[in-house]
Amino acid sequence: MSFQTIEQAPARLNRSELAVPGSQPQLFEKAAKSDSDVIFLDLEDAVAPDEKEQARKNIIQALNDIDWGRKSMSVRINGLDTHYMYRDVVDVVEQAGQHLDLIMIPKVGTAADVYAIDMLVTQIEDAKGFTKRIGFEHIIETALGMQNVTEIAAASRRNESLHFGVADYAASTRARTTMIGGVNRDYAVLTDADADDHRDVHWGDMWHYAISRMVVAARANGLRPVDGPFGDFSDPDGFRAAAKRAAVLGCEGKWAIHPSQVALSNEVMSPSEEEVTRARRILEAMAQAEKEGRGAVALDGRLIDYASIRQAEVLVGKAEQISQG
Repeated sequence: MSFQTIEQAPARLNRSELAVPGSQPQLFEKAAKSDSDVIFLDLEDAVAPDEKEQARKNIIQALNDIDWGRKSMSVRINGLDTHYMYRDVVDVVEQAGQHLDLIMIPKVGTAADVYAIDMLVTQIEDAKGFTKRIGFEHIIETALGMQNVTEIAAASRRNESLHFGVADYAASTRARTTMIGGVNRDYAVLTDADADDHRDVHWGDMWHYAISRMVVAARANGLRPVDGPFGDFSDPDGFRAAAKRAAVLGCEGKWAIHPSQVALSNEVMSPSEEEVTRARRILEAMAQAEKEGRGAVALDGRLIDYASIRQAEVLVGKAEQISQG
């Protein structure tokens, strides 16, 4: 390991993150009763310009009055390039900051964007005498943000997670797709022709690089990487496949833009009972190996060593976190 120690973000279940428009308060109570780990009340894309002021009032009232249980509560503010942003931060944090865990910042492009929000939130917390520090979630959804993702991830001690905003990222990079988080049949390669002159088509994942780069920046700075939306909420198989891909790449959560996607995300982003059982056996086997002065041992015909311990500890830790949540 490097001599540099990575400070981990606060431990917080983030398997599923349910989006709820601030302009639809009739959905708040239902969201509060959902099984989502995190809820973000939205002031940005899901709210029309002429509804933003009322949506802000709705969210402040909801944070203060509704019992959200043990869920982590976040508010997605408007972008720094809008005149709504400063009032989102000032009003929500001043009037409901004690009930807010996270602020989701959209379209983050540079570390300076993070600094600006950090300064504003810090001043409000100090003025109000709040003792709980609000964390930051950053959506990486522009070419500029992806270019600067490493600096963004390290820009504030408030940082907790990076999220991949696939739709705006596609628009920013001018990707040839109108899907939100889905696959594209044109992102494919052909095999060489076989003896019968037949060629197979192999589809690829056009978002693989973007998510992988975001995951590296997040993990290198102790943050949680979270995959963003899957637009077709009538396609549970497609959502599950996208979530599994994100989990394999290192993400520990995914957005739910519809309540039906919460259970799917929780399912995919939770370690299976079989995985946890094997992880516990690895820890037991390595503990015994240490007593015997060995640094590696065979388990079920496979070599395990100290790297295996670190992987197993992550799985067991996540299982324990879920059981306590």
